[in-house]
Amino acid sequence: MKEELQQKIDLKTKPQGALGKLEQLARQIGTVQNTLSPELTKPAIVVFAGDHGIAKSGVSAYPQEVTYQMVLNFLNEGAAINVFCRQHQINLLIADTGVNFNFKAHEKLIRAKVEKGTRNFLEEPAMNIHELENCLTQSEKIVNDLHAGGCNIIGFGEMGIGNTSAATMIMSNLCGLPIESCVGRGTALNDEQFAHKISILKQCELRHGRSKDPVAVLQTYGGFEIAHISGAMLAAYENNMLIMVDGFIATAAYLAALMINPLLQNNAIFCHLSDETGHRQLLKYLGAEPILNLNMRLGEGTGCAVAYPIIQSAVAFLNEMASFENAGVSTKEV
Repeated sequence: MKEELQQKIDLKTKPQGALGKLEQLARQIGTVQNTLSPELTKPAIVVFAGDHGIAKSGVSAYPQEVTYQMVLNFLNEGAAINVFCRQHQINLLIADTGVNFNFKAHEKLIRAKVEKGTRNFLEEPAMNIHELENCLTQSEKIVNDLHAGGCNIIGFGEMGIGNTSAATMIMSNLCGLPIESCVGRGTALNDEQFAHKISILKQCELRHGRSKDPVAVLQTYGGFEIAHISGAMLAAYENNMLIMVDGFIATAAYLAALMINPLLQNNAIFCHLSDETGHRQLLKYLGAEPILNLNMRLGEGTGCAVAYPIIQSAVAFLNEMASFENAGVSTKEV
């Protein structure tokens, strides 16, 4: 199918390769769907939210209460992800995986709470194996339900004060890189706060040691929302869905999922390069080329939402652009 797709792309009324990254996307999407005429149906973004015990150790400039406050903002349609999803007609759902708050029922809220926040991994593993399995099971159901409703392209966002610290430890362990190469300023930490964050994470490494086992690393350092994203990506692959990968935290979740199932890379579309320090290094490790570089570092799945119309453009040119033969345009002289 790849060869047939490439031939279809090359015969469009343009110089070969002139649409650059759009041609790569069209070929990838057609290959995943095993068709010369791919389509995107009922796009969705799920924002997984959860609190982190490590936030109690002062690794964020914001208090933990911001997690539940931002979830309420999502439900009230006030956040950036709401704006972009409305703009591009993407179905947005919010999943409470472990927020330290009791939310009222809401049509956009998925109840997937494991506990009211992970444990502080400075002192003990963030979760036990049963909690991790709960994350993977619940996220699988969420994705299966969306797929059953006709969704074939999905992105995942996150919200959780302290989750750049969790993502840093996941990346450092699974990539075999020092913490200093992975850690960033997260919620705009000043120099003193940033130094404190690095010190805390190094203490965590001394306590738990290093591992390249994705399950063990998720259990030790992952937030409930990060573990849910890993499980959701694995489920999306099993349903042969296109997977839009957001920024630093979502890519760390992807890394863990990829080490569980390496075939995940076939369906993954990397949406943007986050301004969070470790993301460039992580994408380099993965050999991934993101669609956008807009100096964004918000999370929430915003990179997925902003990149989605470009993914649409890749499908549109493949399906609708004339060929040289159909247009009566002469091809390049040999």
